[in-house]
Amino acid sequence: MSNENLTITRHNWIAFGPAGAIGSIHQVEGGYTFKLMTDEKYRGVFPTLEVVKSALHASLVPGTDWPEFHEH
Repeated sequence: MSNENLTITRHNWIAFGPAGAIGSIHQVEGGYTFKLMTDEKYRGVFPTLEVVKSALHASLVPGTDWPEFHEH
């Protein structure tokens, strides 16, 4: 599935770090996707919410604390 063709289906979460919002997670057909605030496109589809949270965290600067996730 191409990132341009993702259909947001249900829930959204905003990831917050100490300085504010750093990214968002979206439930899509087939799983979850995310993008950081600086991204132009979504980054793939992941099978579960926990996996996509881990992928978002792994894409941050090394040593960054685990973000807070708020359902929106």
